[in-house]
Amino acid sequence: MDWNHYRFRSLWTLPAPAPVVHRALERIEDYPLWWPQVREVTRLDDAGGTARIRSLLPYDLFLTLREGRRDPAAGVLEVVLSGDLAGWARWTVTARATGGCLVRYDQEVDVRKPLMRRLAVPGRPLFRLNHALMMRSARRGLAAHLEAV
Repeated sequence: MDWNHYRFRSLWTLPAPAPVVHRALERIEDYPLWWPQVREVTRLDDAGGTARIRSLLPYDLFLTLREGRRDPAAGVLEVVLSGDLAGWARWTVTARATGGCLVRYDQEVDVRKPLMRRLAVPGRPLFRLNHALMMRSARRGLAAHLEAV
């Protein structure tokens, strides 16, 4: 087992229409407005940017995000990640027959941050919990942001 490799999946239902949610997720520069752990995003160009993320644990993650796939018809947004984490993250937004949408977040990364690599075995449960809390906060924040828009 590679203790520095992670796969995450989160599933959310939101009352907003899928195209509205997809458009909100495309605007990475707005993430700090609704996702408290995303502290800064700097758009570099139309296809990427940099981000600073800090959740419950006392360290920042610095990432560069490059567009991997953007398919509004399929509801897919995917980025390639480099920096303290290397891998990819993908949002998939689909309409629900009963209204609203289903949002699926998938991420597969290798940890590159030296401190996290040194703490890989004892820290793994905390890193996973930290991610789960961050995603729960993201769902709440996005839902509130969509209501306000």
